[in-house]
Amino acid sequence: MKTRCLPTIALTCALALTATLARAADPLPSWNDTAPKQAILAFVEKVTKEGSPDFVPVAGRIATFDNDGTLWSEQPMYFQAFFIFDRIKALAPQHPEWSDKEPFASVLKGDVKSALAGGEKALAALMAAAHSGMTTEEFENSVTDWLATAKHPKTGRPFTEMVFQPMLEVLAYLRANGFKTFIVSGGGIEFMRPWTERVYGIPPEQVVGTSGGLKYELRDGSPVIVKLPELVLNDDKEGKPVGIQRHIGRRPIAAFGNSDGDFQMLEWTTAGKGARLGMIVHHTDAVREVAYDRESHVGRLDKGLDEAPKRGWTVIDMKTDWKTIFPADK
Repeated sequence: MKTRCLPTIALTCALALTATLARAADPLPSWNDTAPKQAILAFVEKVTKEGSPDFVPVAGRIATFDNDGTLWSEQPMYFQAFFIFDRIKALAPQHPEWSDKEPFASVLKGDVKSALAGGEKALAALMAAAHSGMTTEEFENSVTDWLATAKHPKTGRPFTEMVFQPMLEVLAYLRANGFKTFIVSGGGIEFMRPWTERVYGIPPEQVVGTSGGLKYELRDGSPVIVKLPELVLNDDKEGKPVGIQRHIGRRPIAAFGNSDGDFQMLEWTTAGKGARLGMIVHHTDAVREVAYDRESHVGRLDKGLDEAPKRGWTVIDMKTDWKTIFPADK
């Protein structure tokens, strides 16, 4: 009997398909038979085979994945930034002072480069203005509604269809072999949690991300959790191992990233005892996706490229190692 996937449930079907493929003879069919694929298969084989000197009990099979640039695209800028900019534009009528106050004025003019010229400080100001004061439920609804209509500026696809099919297969393959998979991302934890289970099969309690302040209060007699403007954890660079310890409490045995922002997560993971797997997605395909690394303003990969061979990390060459990029291309 044929299974038909309507466009509205295409990602659900893709997840079901990848879970089935994970149990098939070739669990990674979107990967070319090159060194990275072999490294994944060999690692899983030795840590899951009872009697192997590298065997790891199920409880210790923790794998962490960066999100932006590792599980989905991140160019021309982080997808959460598109959401923040759209929120600022929607809130602008309530804030006439934004018309001549940076970085808000540049956002309202559509000048993304100038808006982000202030770096993390500017983005933090935008996030605080766009998010704080909302209840977590209101924020979740705003993210869900935005994702339902927002499209990538280059491909015209919904952002949740800009995920990498080969990585969906890795997630499914690891879970089929007793791994628990976590997202550990510099992106906002509350931004990711509403959709990661549907898109990646990763539930909200297995999402670690940049976190702001929260406050419990009563509104009209009902208990709510309210988002505050303060930063509690910047889950990037040195913050990633800290986030892992706080949220997971176990050192991963496998970690996947794509930029120097993931360096410390890979370092922390592979410094542990026993078999370890560290992998870096290198964006080399200018035709099917985007080619960038050392000089990129988003997802810069410089130190990681230099250090990977010395540390035994595997670099995934997107152009060479992946047969396909996105689920819709299959």
